Amino acid sequence: MNCDACAKMIELDLEDEGIVAKCDYAKSSLEIEIEDEKTEDKVKEVLKKGGYLLVNKVNPDLTS
Repeated sequence: MNCDACAKMIELDLEDEGIVAKCDYAKSSLEIEIEDEKTEDKVKEVLKKGGYLLVNKVNPDLTS
C-alpha cells in the first residue's frame, strides 16, 4: 500500500463485505479475524481486486 488513504480504503472495502479489519500503513499490516474459510477467501478476493497480495507473516507458505 502506498499511503494512509490506501490503508483506509482497504478497511472500507472489507467493511463493505462485512469484515472488520484494521489496516496500518506504517506497519504495512492488516489485522482481521478469520471466522471460517469463506471469510478468508473473501478477504483474498477483496485484496486482489484492490491490487494487493495477502502475505501470512506467521506462515509465509500460506501466502496467496
